Amino acid sequence: MISPPFVLADLSLFWQLSLAAGIALGIAIQASFIMRVLLKRKLNPVSRLAWLVVLFASPGIGVIAYLLLGDINIGDRRLARIKKVVAALPAMQQQPLYTTVIEDGYQHLFQIGRAISEFSPVSGNAAQLLPDSTATIDAMVIDIDQAQDHVHVEFYIWLDDASGLRLAQALERAAKRGVQCRAMADGLGSRLLTRSPIWQSMQDAGVKVAVALPIGNPFLQVLFGRIDLRNHRKLVVIDGQISYCGSQNIADEAFRIKPKYAPWVDVMFRFTGPITQQHQNVFVRDWMCQIDEDICGYLNQQVKVQSDGMIAQVIATGPVGRYSAMPEVFESLLHTARNSLTITTPYYVPNESLQAALCATANRGVETTLIVPARNDSFFVAAASRSYYLELLEAGVNLFEYRPGLLHAKTLTMDSRVSLVGSSNLDRRSFDLNFENNVLLIDRQLTTAIEHRQQTYLNDSDRVTMEQVLRWPIRKRLVNNLFAMMGPIL
Repeated sequence: MISPPFVLADLSLFWQLSLAAGIALGIAIQASFIMRVLLKRKLNPVSRLAWLVVLFASPGIGVIAYLLLGDINIGDRRLARIKKVVAALPAMQQQPLYTTVIEDGYQHLFQIGRAISEFSPVSGNAAQLLPDSTATIDAMVIDIDQAQDHVHVEFYIWLDDASGLRLAQALERAAKRGVQCRAMADGLGSRLLTRSPIWQSMQDAGVKVAVALPIGNPFLQVLFGRIDLRNHRKLVVIDGQISYCGSQNIADEAFRIKPKYAPWVDVMFRFTGPITQQHQNVFVRDWMCQIDEDICGYLNQQVKVQSDGMIAQVIATGPVGRYSAMPEVFESLLHTARNSLTITTPYYVPNESLQAALCATANRGVETTLIVPARNDSFFVAAASRSYYLELLEAGVNLFEYRPGLLHAKTLTMDSRVSLVGSSNLDRRSFDLNFENNVLLIDRQLTTAIEHRQQTYLNDSDRVTMEQVLRWPIRKRLVNNLFAMMGPIL
C-alpha cells in the first residue's frame, strides 16, 4: 500500500521537529551544566576550566562524567546526619584544657589545624614509631588483649588475611571478656572483609561493627552521592589512653589484593596522652554519623599526661569540611621550613599551589627531598606524578624513587623539629574526596626517628636526574602530561 504524499510529509516534519527538540534539549542541558560549573563555589580555576573543556568538546559524555565525578556530593541524608552529629558534639564534650606553649615560628601551623578540625594543640603526649607492619599488628593485639573498657577500630582497608584475622580475633577475645569493641571499615576498601565469615564472627562474639559509606547498588548510589568519597582513615583507640595513627591498613605486607607491588612499606605510631582524646573524638564522630548510637560519653574520660611530653594536634579532614584544608597544611609547612624538608608519599599529584610551594622551598635553599615509589599500583597516578618531575628537578628538589616495594608511608619532616604523619597523600583524592586523619607534632626526638626511617627509604631508592627525564621518549611525556591534565577532573 502506498502512503499518500501528505502522510510522508507529516512523518518527515515529525522527525524534523523531534530532531530539533532533541538538539534544543541537549543544548539546554549542556548550558545548565556549564552554568553549574561556572557558579560552583568550591572549585579551583584549573578544575573549572578542565570541566568546561570537557563539556564543550563532548557534551553527552561530559554531562555523564560530571554527574559521576563533578560534584563532591556525599548525599543529602548523609550530609544532614553529619552536620547534626558535629553540631551536637561540642556541647556534649567536656574535654580538659592542657596548657600548651608553642615556640616562636610554629604557632601559625597549629592555628591552621585548629581552623580545620577545631582541635587545639595539646602537650603531655608520648609517641612511638613502630618498626614495621608486623610489629604494628603485634603491638595492637597486645594492647587490645590488655584493654579493660573499650576498643575502637577504624580502617580504610581491612583484609581477611593473616593480619586481618589476628586483629579480628583480638577484638573477639576482648568482647567476650566484657570490653566494648567497635569496628568500622570502609565500604569499598574493606568490601572483602565485610562480606567474609570474619565479619560475621566478630559480630557473633559481641563486637559492634559498622560499614563506613556503604555503596549498596552502585547504579542507584550515583543518584544520591559520589561512590568514590571514602573513609581513608587508619585509627585505633584503646581505653581512651592509647591510640594508633599512620599510613598502615590492616593487611599483611604482601598485600594479597595487589601482590605485584609488595611489600607495602608503611609507618604507624602509637600515641599516649591528650592526643588520644582527639583521636577518640574523630572515631566517635564517624561512628555516630554511621550508627544510631550515642557514644559521646567516651569524650569525657581523663587521660594520663606526661610532664615533658610532646606537643601534638590531630588534623582530621574530609569532603564535607573545610575546602582545601590539607593543601593549606602542607603548604604552610613548606613555607615554614628553613633548613631541611623531607616528604614520603605513594601518590604525588599536587594542585598548582602545592607544586609551586615545593619548588619555592627548594629554590630558597632548603634541602628539599621527595621520595615516591618506583612502581606505583596506579598507572594513572604514576604517569601524572612524573609529569611534575622536570619542574621539581629544575627547582633543585632531591627526587628519589623507592625500589623494593610500594612505599606507602605518608610522612613529612621539617628542620628536624616538626613532623606531619597520618593517612593523607599529596594528591587531589586526599585533598578533596577522602576522610583523612593526621597528626602534626613538635618533637626533636620523634622527628629525628622519622628522619632515620626516611633515610632507610633513601638507601633503597634511585635518584631521579634531570638527564633521565630529558631522555624520556615523546610518547611517555605525552602520556604523563595527558593524565596530569585529567587530574583536576578525576
